[in-house]
Amino acid sequence: MNEKNLLDDITSKSLNELTDLADKIIKNLENEINLENKSEDYANLIKINKLIEKKFQKNFKEISEKSNSKIKEIKSNKDGKKTK
Repeated sequence: MNEKNLLDDITSKSLNELTDLADKIIKNLENEINLENKSEDYANLIKINKLIEKKFQKNFKEISEKSNSKIKEIKSNKDGKKTK
């Protein structure tokens, strides 16, 4: 699989799918006796890991923003009830 196809393929995957793919590559590397021929697999693993980190950070940011929004909403509802 060339680099362009790999990047196109992995960017559309979910965090769970990327984690499963990384696990498969790791298991394959662990079972390999001669790692000289596996530098491409290792490079792909690093790319997948970087993408997992980016997606995780994006998801974390979205969750934080939603939580902060809900907290502000709850606080404003409480403040509105106190003034009535």
